[in-house]
Formats: sequence, C-alpha cells, structure tokens
Amino acid sequence: MPDQGAEVVVGLDNGGTTNNATVLGSGGQFLVDHMLETRSRVQEGPEYAIEALTGAFEQVLEVTGTKRAMVCAIGLDTPGPASATGVISTRGAVNFLHPAWRGFDIRGALEAALGLPVIYNNDGNAAALYAHYKQLGQAAATSSSVSLIVGTGLGAGVVEAGQVIRGAAGMAGELGHIRIPLDGLLAPGQEPPVCNCGLTGDAESIASLTGIEKNLLPYWLTRFPGHELAQVGSLAKAAKLVRGFGEAGDPMALEIFGQQAMALGRVLSMAANFTDPHVYFLGGGVVEAEPAFRDWFLDRVREHTDLREEQQRVASFALVPDLDMAGARGAAIAAREVLGLWGAPGSLPQ
Repeated sequence: MPDQGAEVVVGLDNGGTTNNATVLGSGGQFLVDHMLETRSRVQEGPEYAIEALTGAFEQVLEVTGTKRAMVCAIGLDTPGPASATGVISTRGAVNFLHPAWRGFDIRGALEAALGLPVIYNNDGNAAALYAHYKQLGQAAATSSSVSLIVGTGLGAGVVEAGQVIRGAAGMAGELGHIRIPLDGLLAPGQEPPVCNCGLTGDAESIASLTGIEKNLLPYWLTRFPGHELAQVGSLAKAAKLVRGFGEAGDPMALEIFGQQAMALGRVLSMAANFTDPHVYFLGGGVVEAEPAFRDWFLDRVREHTDLREEQQRVASFALVPDLDMAGARGAAIAAREVLGLWGAPGSLPQ
C-alpha cells in the first residue's frame, strides 16, 4: 500500500475486449503484481468505453488502497492507429469498429471524465518502454532499444535515451509497416504477401497472426496436402493453432515460423543501421510459447539480423518481460517521464 501523502501514476491499458490497470509509486514500484482486468466495451462505442476506463481507474485505486488525491497523472495506451495525442484514426482501427470512434479524442475524453492529466501512447510504444526500463535498469535513461511484438498485427516501439520516439504525427516506430526485401524469404510460387494496411511485402504481412491467416498458411497448406490444419474449416481458427503445431515440431508450422523469423530479422537489420540500439526486444505469442520452441524462434531471428562486428559486441537480444502487464506498466512509466515526476527519468526495481 502507498504511504500517506505519496504520489502515484495510474496506468491504463485499453484493448479490444478488456482493460488492464496498474499503479506506479514514486519509488518506481508497481503496486499491482497481476492482471487486473475489466471489460473495455470499445465495441459499444466511445461513451461506454470511457465509462469502462473510468471504472478500471476506480477499481485499481480500491484494490491498491490508493486515495484519489495521490494520483498526479494517468498513462493511457490503446491499439493504433492513432495520433500522438490519442485521436483515433479517421479511417478507423481494428479494435475501434463503431463509427463514432473515427477521429475520436480518447485521451481528451478520459482526461475530461477524470479531471486528471492523461498521457497517451499506443500499446506497442507502451510495452516497448516497459521492456526498456525493466531490462536496462539504471542505464535506461542513457540507452536505446527497439521492440517488435508479434500479435494480431506487428507492434513496435523505438526508445532512445529512455524516451519513446513518437514523431510529428505519432507514427514513428511503426516498424511493422516497413517494406522488407522478399528475395530469399518467399518460397517458389509464393505470392507477395499483402497487409491489411494495403502495403505489399511489409513486415506485418508476414510476422503476425493476420499474416499467417491471410498469406502464409494458405500457401503452405498447398505444399503439405492432407495436413491436419486443412480440416479445421476456417483459416482464422487454423492460424491460431499453428503455434501449437510449431511447439510440437510440425514441419509445416516450422516453415511458417521460419519465414516470420526471417522477416523480423530483416526489420531489425534496418533498425541496426538506423538507430543502432543497445537492445533488440521480441514479444508476442512466441514469448509465451514452450521454452524450446521460443528459444528456437529467437535464435532464428538473431541469425537473420545483420549486425556489424562492432554492434555484435555491444548489443543484446531479449524477450519483452511480463508481456500481459507491459502495456499498462509502460503507459504509467510514459506519464512519469513526460511530466518529469519524481526526478524522472528513473529506473524500475530489478
């Protein structure tokens, strides 16, 4: 429980089905050590989603015994695309299907509802920031990192000197939508993959669950006739089962994940020449996989990341820690850093 008079920051991670919340104390400690989820209600529209976020805020205060007067800021993250100030794209977004979300200022609406400063980040940036501080500790404020998080899409984040790089329109670090070289990656007769964003051959079109469903699995099922996944009846359902087959050493699944690893390595090779980070983070479903498969996948990503000898001596590869809680925790850290609270920047307890 926080001491009387101590200041805290609340972190709220908004998702397609649930919100997760945490509290960051002035000593750098998180007062919640588990998922604290509530329904996000985003499919019902902005009015209900803001009400749900307000409820998540009130619940985390109650669970941690934190008085409202102690809260000096709120860190909020949502899936993208959204502007740097938390305005949902006018084209809509995967999780924000209700028409009223288009161009909606979710940050401003939550700030008005709670009467407290709200600092916004997309969920990829928030998770990247948490991984950066958790891994680097006291060196976080003087170090850089790049994170790739493989999920329904390919989330990413770039951190330099302890700060998320957001860019003029908030679109910096969208590494999933960088076109990558496809030579040597695609198998004979495999069509160039198309992303939901409309680009052909970007990283997300390969290294994501959507990429498996739309591009990789349909091709590889033609090369493995009679495969069990062909009997599932739905590519969407079958795509979610591929990881389990990979963990079991299934040849077709390993071909799919081999292509994903190569795609991720090529993105990180570009990052090596652009930001030259201290740490390359990988997160997503593969982090939660059986250890032998997870390590195999990470090794493949390393193999396909082209680093100079000088970079190999100083850079490291790591997994995003506490992935389910990384969004809320990173959102809280971002609010602390942006507002310069408690002498920020500061590290987290290791």
